[in-house]
Parts: sequence; C-alpha cells; structure tokens
Amino acid sequence: MTFISRKSILFYGILLLVFVSCSSKEPFEDDNISPPPKDTITASAPLFNDAINFSHFNHLYKEIRFNEKKVGIIHIYSEYPNYEYAIEPNEGFTCVDDVARAIVMLSKYLELYNTDEIALEKIKNLTEFVLQMQNQNGYFHNFIWNNLSINTTYRTSLAVLDWWSFRALWALESAYPFLKSDEDIGDRIALASEKLITTIKRDLPTTYLNTEFINTIELPTWLPNKSAADQSAVLILGVLKYYLRTADEDAKTIIDQLATGILVMQKGDANNFPYGAFLSSENVWHAWGNNQAYALLKAGQVFNKQEYINSALLEIENFYPKMLQNGFAEAFWINKSGDNFVEVNRNEYPQIAYGVRPMIWAASEAYQYSNDEKHLAIVNGLALWISGKNDANKAMYNPDTGVCFDGITGLNEVNMNSGAESTLETLLMLLEIEKLK
Repeated sequence: MTFISRKSILFYGILLLVFVSCSSKEPFEDDNISPPPKDTITASAPLFNDAINFSHFNHLYKEIRFNEKKVGIIHIYSEYPNYEYAIEPNEGFTCVDDVARAIVMLSKYLELYNTDEIALEKIKNLTEFVLQMQNQNGYFHNFIWNNLSINTTYRTSLAVLDWWSFRALWALESAYPFLKSDEDIGDRIALASEKLITTIKRDLPTTYLNTEFINTIELPTWLPNKSAADQSAVLILGVLKYYLRTADEDAKTIIDQLATGILVMQKGDANNFPYGAFLSSENVWHAWGNNQAYALLKAGQVFNKQEYINSALLEIENFYPKMLQNGFAEAFWINKSGDNFVEVNRNEYPQIAYGVRPMIWAASEAYQYSNDEKHLAIVNGLALWISGKNDANKAMYNPDTGVCFDGITGLNEVNMNSGAESTLETLLMLLEIEKLK
C-alpha cells in the first residue's frame, strides 16, 4: 500500500497475494456448538462498496430477535478454513465490545459516503443491541449466550467501569448523529449516555489526583483501574462526543482529568527510551488499544489544549518511527534505572490489527492537524503492515474476500482465523486511509 501523491492518494494494488476464500459451508455445521434459535434470525441486505470489500463483515453480521427487538449482532469468532462461527465457552457468541466497534466503523463509513441506507439500517440495529445490554446501574454487560440470555456473571461481562461500557458510550454517541431523526431511538441513546456518564462521574476516583510508584514507575491513581491509560483513551473518545452534543461542563472535567492521567503515563522523550510512548497500564506498553495519542489529539483540538497535542505528537513522531525501524511488538515492560527507562521484558507476538489501527489513526489525525508530510509518511509506513511488510511477509487483508487474518504469531506465521476484532479493526484502518485520498 503506497502513497502516490502529496495528498496521499492511496491504492490497494499491492494487496495481490493468494488467500483462502470463504466457504459456502453453513455456520456451525459439524460443530458441537448450538447456534442461536433459527426463528430469531432475520435476513439482512449486505453492505457493498467498490473501494473496500465488506463481504466478510457481512458474513459476521446477523440480525436476530433479542428482548423482543430486532437487533444487529457481530459473531466474535470465525475460524479457518471455512470461517465458521465459534463460541467462547465462558463468554458467548456476540458482545458489546465488537458490536460497538462495528457501530464506530459504520459511522466512519457514513461520514465518507454520506448516504447508504443499508449501512444506516445496520447501524440502527447494532445500536439497538447495545441499548438492550445496559444494566440498571448505568454500565453495560458485554456478552450474550447462544440461547440469547445475557451473560451477567463472567468477569468480562460484568456491568462495571471497564472497556465494554466505554466502547458502548463511544458507539452510542457515534451513532446518534445518524439516528437522531428517529425520535424513539435518538431519545433512548441520549438517556443511556446520560445514565452512563452519571455513573462514571460517581465512580472515577478523581477526588485527589495523586500518583504512586509501581516497579519504579510513577503512575496516576485516578484512571479506570487506577492507571489504565488505554481504557481512559476510549472513554475520552466517548465522553468527547457526548460533550460536543450536550456541552456538559462535567463531561469536559472528566476529559481533562483523564487526559492529565494519560500525560503521566508518557515516558521518555525524543532521544530517550521509550521515546514518548504512552504506557497502557502500570509499567507495561501493549499495542492493542493504544489510542492515547489519538484521543489526546482529538481532545486537544476541541479544547485548544496545546499540551495534549504536543504530547500526542511526541509519541507519533518518535516512538512510531522506532517501531517501524526496529519491528513491531505485542508488549514490553519497563523499569527506571537512574534517570532513564529500560526495557525489562518484551513479547514480540501476537501482532494484530488492533495493535496497528490506533497508530494509523493517530498519525492520520496528526497529518490532518499539521498538514506535515512526515506524519503522512508514518501513516504510509504503518499501512504497509496490512499489505505484507510484516514479520509474516503476508498480506493481512484480502481485497477479494474481505477476510482479515487474526494476527501474526511468529516469523512467517499467521493465525488465519478472521474474527470480529481483526475484521473491524482492519476496516477501520482502511476507512481512515480512504479518507486521506
């Protein structure tokens, strides 16, 4: 994938490798897993676009009857070679996390292509699913079982201050501009967001913005799970959209508090390891969900906070090029030695689309803010990961089928499953790149 003009005209001709095609075999065939009841599943029109292949997304997307409502869901797992669905035995077959990703993806799609009735219908149905998953306490459960009951007991599905509730907020607020003309669902989105924001305001430990030291690293104590900068970034993105809709000054305060904590999580500088990277939580950086730079750029521009923008640019301009020069990683851990930070452990794999997409988004946002070609060059370098400049020497997206592989597991090794996360994160990358054409 290469740029062919200063204004970043991108094309996908480089994605010419041989891939495995999706089979016509029925989902769940020969599986020991029971699908949702057939009388709950309704037909849906496929999303189609000339620039990006949505075929595999259409395969993962289904419409079902849930709580007496027609809702859209995304199957979480899709397994090579026939891309049949699978269910995680402790969790379920669909979840708010991935449905929310799909809503954000479709909102980006509609921003690019303006009118698409099929995409609009899908975003409405997916939003209905998210609304049905809100607990009375304001937070969201994450998973449902194949019998269409909500998983309320497993740790990744509890209605608490965690990833899926933050993604739900981001998704609902992303959907609102496209659904607000429908008074019923528009009002319910607004009510659900307000209920969640009220609960978050109550539960974030922001009374005292104190820091602590863990493994020699200074950390904030007022973010979700004390120092989860990665979760905080997703929360900023949701609260920021809520603020732009409501002008709620309490929402602005939440964003400022979260951003202040993320700034504490930035370590090193242009010349010293880890070169301005934002740690994810405690003393670890991991690629997946590393949205901090992007969130700070968005908030910094809305609130004219140059400190947020400069902090984001420090990571983008220094840490990202180091990753491109030295190779991607899944995670690394640091300690402080004297005045410097040192790496004490590293995981090279798996390398996944969810680890690359946040960097592409941040670098793209930096370019749109600065119009500086160096930011565009970083987008270009990162995008080559999709098309085969990676440790597996294999394109991760097949433009002929829309299949997006689940990750790189080692040198020349690819996990050829194609589940919701990898599919949606890849589509989010491709839509961002398409926006720069």
